Amino acid sequence: MVNAISFFAGAGGLDMGMHSAGFDIKLSVEIESVFCETLKSNHPNWNVYQGDIMKLDSKDIYRLSDIPKDREIDLFLGGSPCQSFSTAGKRQAFDSPGGQAMIHYAELISDIQPKAFILENVRGLLSASLKHRPINKRGKDHPPLLPEEERGSALAHILNQFSGYKINYRLLNAANYGVPQTRERVFIVGIREDFNTTFNFPLETHSKSGTNGTKKWVTIKDVLNKLNVDVHHYQSYSQERLKYMKMIPKGGGNWRDLYEYGEDYVKKAMGGAFHSGGGKVGFYRRLNVNKPSPTLVTSPAQKSTNLGHPYEDRPLSIEEYKAIQGFPEDYFLSGSLLNQYKQIGNAVPVLLAELLGKQILKTIKVDEHIKA
Repeated sequence: MVNAISFFAGAGGLDMGMHSAGFDIKLSVEIESVFCETLKSNHPNWNVYQGDIMKLDSKDIYRLSDIPKDREIDLFLGGSPCQSFSTAGKRQAFDSPGGQAMIHYAELISDIQPKAFILENVRGLLSASLKHRPINKRGKDHPPLLPEEERGSALAHILNQFSGYKINYRLLNAANYGVPQTRERVFIVGIREDFNTTFNFPLETHSKSGTNGTKKWVTIKDVLNKLNVDVHHYQSYSQERLKYMKMIPKGGGNWRDLYEYGEDYVKKAMGGAFHSGGGKVGFYRRLNVNKPSPTLVTSPAQKSTNLGHPYEDRPLSIEEYKAIQGFPEDYFLSGSLLNQYKQIGNAVPVLLAELLGKQILKTIKVDEHIKA
């Protein structure tokens, strides 16, 4: 088995997919103790290290992973914290702890020079700027944007940190690879320059319409039909929220379906959000059983991003979260219920990770470069 080092391991979605693809995860680094408990409980043979990537250097990586210094590391993998690049966040880019951790991840790669690396982050990374200028300070009455204020300058900056690699990146929709979730994330893959090749992302296997040789998207119905769980664990709605959720049509709908009862009723249900902008599709949302799930969030009972069960008057359960993300039914999650949602909601879908891992193996032509 070829080796790999994992950072920002979380609940282990990316690690499990890469392991299934053929990588031996020699070290999984994760700062949160609860996440480490999850990893150790499900993978007792894995080398899980609880610690801050910012405090690790190349010597630490070889020491902790027990990889001899005269042996190359085949893959670095990680999905770094993403809040600083989210359009809903403070847009701190690399000034945030998460952004700094991403930069250090790149520094470790440039120092150690593994054969390949993969980095996952939110789609906001594609358009994020190194320095955010508020909207009210833009336009003809203000100075032109500086280079570091331009859209995409954050992505350009991080790509420049990976010295010695040919890089390809793409926004992937997990649903196009057989995952029952329209989760969009940016994946950056680098192949060391001496391989003289560029990584090509795996071909999409699924599509919304199922045309051009692809299968149709996997739906929530497909997930529920396969799930065999006696007890579901989930957040509870308040009595006020529950009253309105019961009025949303079974099989899929959202707040707009409340218009059947009159606009005054809708205004009362929505409160201040009624006059806010945007489509507000997540309010009182009951998932459409004939579609994949929207992106799983860290709390399915949030007002604006509600992930309601298609038929039952409750949010999606932890068990349904695991099934959507490709985790085994018996996968143990440490911590509180909200912490469990966070772990699975932040994970890379296992199937997508496996497909990417297989493509990386194919690209670096392991058998031709590594002696057993």
